[in-house]
This record gives sequence, structure tokens and C-alpha cells, in this order.
Amino acid sequence: MARTKNGNRERTLVVCGHGMVAQRFLEELMARAPVPYQSIIVFNGESRPAYNRIQLSALLSGDADEDSLILKPDDWFASHGIRVHHGEPIRAINRQERTVTTLTGRSQHYDTLVLATGSRPGQLGLPGEDLDGVRYFRDINDTRTLIEQSETRQRAVVVGGGFLGLEAAAGLQSRGMAVTLLHRSNHLLNRQLDTVGGQLLAEALERKGLNILTGTALLQLLGRDRVRAVQLSDQTLISTDLVVIATGIVPNRELAEAADLDCGRGIRVNPQLRTSDPDIYALGECCELGNETFGLVEPGYQQARILARVLTDDSGAAGWAPSVIATRLKISDVPVFSCGQQAPDEATESLIFRDFDTGSYSHLLVRDNRLIGVVLIGNTNQGPWYQELITDHTDITGIRAQLPFGKPFCEAAA
Repeated sequence: MARTKNGNRERTLVVCGHGMVAQRFLEELMARAPVPYQSIIVFNGESRPAYNRIQLSALLSGDADEDSLILKPDDWFASHGIRVHHGEPIRAINRQERTVTTLTGRSQHYDTLVLATGSRPGQLGLPGEDLDGVRYFRDINDTRTLIEQSETRQRAVVVGGGFLGLEAAAGLQSRGMAVTLLHRSNHLLNRQLDTVGGQLLAEALERKGLNILTGTALLQLLGRDRVRAVQLSDQTLISTDLVVIATGIVPNRELAEAADLDCGRGIRVNPQLRTSDPDIYALGECCELGNETFGLVEPGYQQARILARVLTDDSGAAGWAPSVIATRLKISDVPVFSCGQQAPDEATESLIFRDFDTGSYSHLLVRDNRLIGVVLIGNTNQGPWYQELITDHTDITGIRAQLPFGKPFCEAAA
């Protein structure tokens, strides 16, 4: 076993997974000194370094290339003494020996193990899901396949009206395919938008050529060897050459479960991101805190910052807790912003502003003279300011009348 110059055994940090959150963790750790590990080893299940998954939609639509997605060049890892093994996932953890074994049979000791195993696409469990032409939209390999198949196929059905589904539909449409999007809920982005916002988004996308069916469920996928049609719950048949399933994610907890770590839907952690084993931590989409899992990158980035502080013995390191996260994206050039509570209830008041000339829509939700939620379609420039008001619990009494028009109007009225 390797030792340092003074004879002490080297401390080794092993990171399982190399996605966006794992890479952010490494960067946060390198930014702190001293780093209490002489050896940092990353086992990456994918064949290429960490890349920006958020930009997969741009890659699909042809607005980005693969090289532009890479987060850090190889020399960054070399300069920080980090060894990364690509295409070599960890297959087993021996907690008693504090070793991991990889798919190639390599055995590696660890003092601290960080699990960043991410998630995988949720499956529908419907007949025909295993047919050729049924794909998911989750990683760069999925994106490559969709690009390839869009060159020879004309029609696509996308199942799921969340982020991934909308981005897949827009990307395939930009490549010339006729796209139908199916969504079980009555409006798009139902976890981020209110009913009106979801309907306005659907109308804007339909004007751009997407065919959108909400409030409908898929019954089965039809075809002998290759998918030829989908059947809806109302018995409607839609012919297609390609089906993309984007109906949610499942945390990758199997490695942790096999090692007898405490797991629920994900790998259970405490606010310091520690699992039930004091030498093993988890963060990102694979972890679970307080019966909640996290499918967005921003909570993972927050976790990465906290974990870097915890592992460098920062006495002031506070535990991590879920915070108000904003959703900001652009689908087929339609900007969307959402933060906090998105649907009104008996305890909230709604401040609504619509500009029928531009198609912009804003819905502000207020409780006890505090802004608690915002939905914006079209003009989203004021979104970050609204997020600040929500996060800071700002009293809006003096600017309530001007609030829907944004910060400049509120400052002028102050």
C-alpha cells in the first residue's frame, strides 16, 4: 500500500461515477486546501469524460457538437493528480475491506468513497417497449442514436411532457421529423407550470409544428420487430417510425443496495451527504434525503459544494437542505421560468399579467404578503429577481401593485 514521504499511509478518495455533479464535486474539492487525500481516483461508467447533459438537446437539434459538451480537458485532471478510468464502472463494494471492484476486475482500496451513480430513464412496462425504434433520451449515446435514426425515419412519437420530452420533441422536429408528443397530465410541465402556463406553452409549440396530445396515456407499442404505431388508452392509433420515452428517472441505487447501505427510492444520506456507512457518501440524482430525490442539476451542485467542505474538515460546514430551485429553459425559442409553488391554493393570491401582443404570461403567487411562486412564459427576464424575493421571504406590501411588471417598476414606485 502506498505511503507518503513521512511514512504515513496515503489516504485515497474513490469517486464512483463521472457526471456533471461528480465533476463539480471534484472542482469544489480542488478549490479547497489542503485536500486531505494523496490519491483521488474516479471510475467512470461512460466511455468519455464528464459532459454537459443539459446541452444534449442542443446536440440533438444540431446547435452544438460533442466536443463543446466536455466540461474539463484531460490536462485538468493530470494537473490536479486525479486519475480517471473511463468505461470502467464499479460493480461491487466491500465495506469491510474498504475496497471496490470494477467491471474489469480491478480492486481498489478507499478511505472515502463517493457514490455519484446518477439515474436511468424510467420505463413504462408496456407491451412493445423492447421493439426496435423505441429509444430513451438520457445520455450522449442516446442522442447519437436519435440523430442517426432521424436521418432515415420521418415520424416520431415522444412520450412525456417534462423537460426531456419537450427537448427531445423539439430536437427531432428541428431535424425534419413530424413529431407527436404525448403527455398524461392535462398540461405540459405540470410539475413546473400552472394550467394556463402549460396550455400557453403547448399553443406556442403547436404553432411551430409540434402535435401535442395532453391528458392521454399510452396503452401499448405496436410492431413485429420494429415499432410501427402506438395505441392510446382511448384506442387511438398513431403510426410512427420512432418512439422516445421520456417519462422520468430512477435513481441508480443497486450498487449501494448490494453493499447493504440504507436505501429507499435512492441512496439515503444525512445532511452531510453521508450514507449509513460513515466512510461512504452519495450525491446527485442517486441520493435521497428526507424521502426526497433530486432530478435537477442545481441541487447536485449545492450538494457538491457541501460535500467538499465536509471532506476537508471545514468546521463551519453546514449540512445541505433542499432549497428553492428555479427552472429556466428555452424550448423551440419559447422561454420558460418557474420557481417555488406553481399552482394556487386556498391560502394564496394570484397576480397575473398577460401581454397578448407578445404572448408573454406571468403568474405570481402570494401568501401573507410574501411571494412564494412564479410562472413566466415568454418574457422571463425578471425571473431571477422574483427568485430572490421568494428565497429572501421579502415583504412585498409596498410594491404589490407593481410586482407583475418587474423590478424596474417596483424600484420606481419605492
